[in-house]
Parts: sequence; C-alpha cells; structure tokens
Amino acid sequence: MHILPLHMHSSKTKDLSRLAVGLLLIWPVCAQSPPPQSPPAPSRTMDVLVMLTVKPGVERERVLKVMPDEIRATVRLYLDGQIRQWYSRDDGKGVVFILDCKDVAEAKSVMEALPLSKEHLVNLEFTALAPLSPLRFLLGNQPARP
Repeated sequence: MHILPLHMHSSKTKDLSRLAVGLLLIWPVCAQSPPPQSPPAPSRTMDVLVMLTVKPGVERERVLKVMPDEIRATVRLYLDGQIRQWYSRDDGKGVVFILDCKDVAEAKSVMEALPLSKEHLVNLEFTALAPLSPLRFLLGNQPARP
C-alpha cells in the first residue's frame, strides 16, 4: 500500500474523509431521532473493549508475583480466540483488550477468571462495541441482510 502526502490525496479520498467525519459529527443527533423511513437495526455487540488498570495503592511486587500466571492465562485466551487484540497503554498504567464476547456479562466472566482479577489487584472497565450505526444512512432504504 502506498501512502500519499495529504496534499496529493485524490478528491474522492477527501470526499470519503469528509463523509466519515460528518457521520461521526451527526451521530448524537441520529442516535436520538432515527430516520422515519426505516427503523434502526437493533444494536448488536461485536466485541467488548476492556481497560485493565492496577488498583491505586497496590504494591508493584504483588502484581509482579502474579504476572507469570496472568500472562499464561491471557495467552491461552488469545490462542482460543477470546482475546482478539491486546495492547499495553502508552502511559504504562495498564492494558487494553478487545474480547470476542457477545456482551459485557460474558467479558466480565472471562476477565474476572484471570489471576490479577482473582487477587483483586486490578480495576476493569468494559465497553460493548457495535457496528458504526450512522453508516446505515449510506444504504438508504435497502433492506437489512439476515
């Protein structure tokens, strides 16, 4: 893939970029009032974003003692396909996981079974991820696929 400098992008690329930004900007309005011509498709969770941070006041030594078991457990989840992606935070304050779970409850069950959670050393924040709904406006009145 060849990346062009910003000033060399085609007008089509610029138009698509503007459309994407516009869709993101109108999202709050669209979420409050769906278009009358077609009912909004039900939201369906595709993945769950999990932010893991060490609880304030927890000594580093306690975390390091559990880390070998934590790493093995997360590698197993990755190899089993439950962890799609994982990242360390650039600020060094934790990790971010994207889990293949049908809902937050399932993701909580997965994460609470990990060693750091069992030892009550971490805080977990969960966010369900779904398709970007404003993109439906690009389809107009086309029927949804099963």
